[in-house]
Amino acid sequence: MSLSPSVDPRELIAFHLGGQEFCVDIRSVLEIRGWAPATAIPQSPSYVKGVINLRGTVLPIVDLGARLGLGPSEPSARHVIIVARISNKTVGLLVEAVSDILTVSDDRIQPTPDVACDTVRSFVKGVIAQDTGMISLIALDGILPETVAEAA
Repeated sequence: MSLSPSVDPRELIAFHLGGQEFCVDIRSVLEIRGWAPATAIPQSPSYVKGVINLRGTVLPIVDLGARLGLGPSEPSARHVIIVARISNKTVGLLVEAVSDILTVSDDRIQPTPDVACDTVRSFVKGVIAQDTGMISLIALDGILPETVAEAA
């Protein structure tokens, strides 16, 4: 059975932040690893936890909850880092837990509601209705400001 291009399934990695569920395109994800304490960087934005050494490479860690306005995370051993490729930069995204790999077709992704502010719309590409609730699809290309992306 062949599907038309508008309903070809895409794979997404779902994760928890601040009591909500979000997802990102699996093609942006390089790996998922456990939390490792980060070395703080002076004068960095409040949502940048610092950097870690990833096999000899300096990897900046972005607290995704803080970046999305959900408040800063207090990382524990249960938190994970999603290592992702964003605009030709490798960045670690701190999340509470990865929950699932979803396979959805584009026709299941609904537009971000008009009631959302511009900041939310810059991060959230759409919303997926599931039996268990709504999952926001995050656009990773808006996560990093130019100054952090240049340092990465």
